Amino acid sequence: MKKVYLDNASTTAIRPEVIQEITKIMVEDFGNPSSTHSFGRNGKTIVELSRKSIAKHFKCTAQEIIFTSGGTEADNWILRSAVEDLKVERIITSKIEHHAVLYTVLALQEEYNIQVDYVKVNADGSLDLTHLSNLLSDEKKTLVSLMHVNNETGTILDLERVSLICRQYNALFHSDTVQSVGKTEIDLQKTPIDFILASAHKFHGPKGIGFAFVRKNSGLQPLLFGGEQEKGLRAGTEAVHQIAGMAKALSISYEKLDEERNYILELKKYLIDQLESHFPDFRINGKKDDFYNIINIILPFSSDKTSMLLFSLDMKGIAVSRGSACQSGSIKPSHVLKEMLSEEDLKLPNLRISFSHYNTKEDVDWLIESLKNI
Repeated sequence: MKKVYLDNASTTAIRPEVIQEITKIMVEDFGNPSSTHSFGRNGKTIVELSRKSIAKHFKCTAQEIIFTSGGTEADNWILRSAVEDLKVERIITSKIEHHAVLYTVLALQEEYNIQVDYVKVNADGSLDLTHLSNLLSDEKKTLVSLMHVNNETGTILDLERVSLICRQYNALFHSDTVQSVGKTEIDLQKTPIDFILASAHKFHGPKGIGFAFVRKNSGLQPLLFGGEQEKGLRAGTEAVHQIAGMAKALSISYEKLDEERNYILELKKYLIDQLESHFPDFRINGKKDDFYNIINIILPFSSDKTSMLLFSLDMKGIAVSRGSACQSGSIKPSHVLKEMLSEEDLKLPNLRISFSHYNTKEDVDWLIESLKNI
């Protein structure tokens, strides 16, 4: 059976060069990087060279890159430490954030009775930045937490503009950049953002490893206690092979960024043309020119097709999703689309299709053919 993977916003295939790098280090450099003998020193060297390599892509210092297990840990750490250690009294976020942010904010609100405000969401999934400015005209110490690229719709936040708004009102700015790191440039010298984060498996690296950028002198304190790893901010033996694999994946992603981005953009345009041709009443949730590798659509099918749509496509060998993989077991409608769509539209079949450079026009043709059969 033909297999077509169109769920790259959920996770990506590991590049062969990254697998080679990880395998080599697992065999040759298994030493604990905290050990002082030569085996440990070799591991430590790999970790620190990886840190420097990652920092270079964002124009920040190596000391500002802290390795984590991925985006969820980094979001929890940054938000929790901001309240507990930096004495943030209010968090401004939106109702279309990843649950790693939303659920952490709700837990902090319950535990510390902090004020939580939500930026208005426009019908196209963008955020009302005038409303953000109005919310910030308060004297309370505030952290703004807004994601760069929405993982369900591909809606893009103007990081530079929001950073400047936050600076104007002396607010800290944290952005979940899991969907954008490795797929677009982020210049941390130019953009005065305080915290960003990444998960390697979103840019063709291994699962279970990521990093947080924590701007110098932020005052953030550790979430985990134990050894003195990661400048004392993240205890636990570093996964040398995972860290090196992530650095390799990120380097290749940025080396090939223009070429792969253009290729994926063409695929997305081809999909839209095919949808317009075969399903003229389909609609895009968001805008056509949202992030280049994600498109979220409503199909002009009857609502009774909704529950079986993903199963029917899976039977054809096609992997897509209705939203975040982190809530794929849920029968509730997407919390992101809930903020954008009417009750009637929420009942209709919707799909999130997300591309990588491994996809082809033949993959799109097979998806269209399968949807026609449904």
